[in-house]
Amino acid sequence: MTSFLIVSPVLLPLLTAAFTGLFLSQPALQRTVSLAGAFASLCCAVALVWLAARGVQLQMVFGMWDLPYGIGFRIDRLGSAMLLISSILAFVCLVFLASDADPGAAATRQLPLIHGLMVGVGGAYATADLFNMYVWFEVMLVCSVGLLGAGGKPHQLDGALKYMTLNMLATLLLLVGVVMVYGLTGHLSFDGIRAAWPQVNPAVGGPVLALLCLALLAKAGAFPFFGWLPPSYPTLPAPTLALFAGLLTKVGTYVVLRVLGDVFVLAVPGWLNEALGWIACLTMFTGVLAAAYHWDMRRILALHIISQIGYILLAIALGSKQGLAAALFFIIHNILAKSNLFLIAAMVAKRTGSYDLRRIGGLYAVHPVLALLFGISALSLVGIPPFTGFWAKLLVLQATHAQARPVWLGMALLVSLLTMYSMIKIWMEAFWKPHPQADATRPLQLLPAGNMAPAWIASLGLTALLVFVAVYPQALIGFANAAAQTLGGTP
Repeated sequence: MTSFLIVSPVLLPLLTAAFTGLFLSQPALQRTVSLAGAFASLCCAVALVWLAARGVQLQMVFGMWDLPYGIGFRIDRLGSAMLLISSILAFVCLVFLASDADPGAAATRQLPLIHGLMVGVGGAYATADLFNMYVWFEVMLVCSVGLLGAGGKPHQLDGALKYMTLNMLATLLLLVGVVMVYGLTGHLSFDGIRAAWPQVNPAVGGPVLALLCLALLAKAGAFPFFGWLPPSYPTLPAPTLALFAGLLTKVGTYVVLRVLGDVFVLAVPGWLNEALGWIACLTMFTGVLAAAYHWDMRRILALHIISQIGYILLAIALGSKQGLAAALFFIIHNILAKSNLFLIAAMVAKRTGSYDLRRIGGLYAVHPVLALLFGISALSLVGIPPFTGFWAKLLVLQATHAQARPVWLGMALLVSLLTMYSMIKIWMEAFWKPHPQADATRPLQLLPAGNMAPAWIASLGLTALLVFVAVYPQALIGFANAAAQTLGGTP
């Protein structure tokens, strides 16, 4: 049973992708198979977290070679937490896809690609091999480009081309870095690299590690490599957009965390952490500043993806166990809050007919529950107590303060204030101000809701998780601290 659980992050979405592809001409059956496969993956992820939290060694080597030479999967506390939150998000987004809230065209063609994307995500979190990490990035890239171009509209194809071009360059850079690491150490497995890396000449090893991180930062959407994200993400239908927002850049940050905090942790040059910290600050600031100038809710939220990535990278750059735990907590919080905001934005657009804040308004009076859902996720993103963002940012700030980094600390606080500006802007324009086409004699008329029940279920589910973590943060904080302590080869 344990062996099946270890391969389930790849096996289950792979089987689901195959069967949803077979049932393209039977949408109802295809959707049932899709949800069943996603639910099975979620159940397995829960079991993996339960086992990892109890110190069970979750490892499998494929082929006839043992580690560090064989190709292996290893799922520790960090990997299991990422698998669980990703499985939750995938299931929620697939539920939302069954609604009429911006599902996009060609939903039957989206489902195999979505599950194919989850194959890459699951493999990236489960692998214990640097080259196979590159392979799983390739799987994600292929499926992502397919999803971006699935609608076939000119702006979608343009977004897919920009995404593919910049990510292909990052992928090639990643492959070069992997090859150079192998050349220096003779290993590709995480354990083999960790043992051999301290013997590598720092004058050679430092630049190679920097090259590897450069490729991963491009995948994560960090400054100055985030040019692919704003033009491509807003072209996606809402459930796929929420999935992209919660997963793709987070896989990049996860691998940065894994590389610097686990695989190469015994010999990370100080100048590399220093450079990463300043890149994190620039990522935070440029993302949030760019968001302030836009009116399309999707583009505002997409730019805030970039900004929030900066917080995660800042925590990793600190190079401490406290910082790594803060990064994991922040990733989980951000996946929940950010993805929910995209889903709520789609619900707003469904009832008002537009994502443009200048063309909508007055929703608080006619849809107070929707306003409440947005408010909870927005306050979580900003970091207002007692919401999840408060605990996430508090952990990052505490770790930053412990490293005596006042400039980085001040930048994190400033970006929180600017994030609040964007969230207030959306609130005031979409929910509070009168609708531009409504007046005292002609009240606001919402567009027909259609089948919105799955959208409400999805958003309420994510909101409930946000509230639960906000009220009981200690369980996740304790798990994150335990995960950080096991990195770097520590049992």
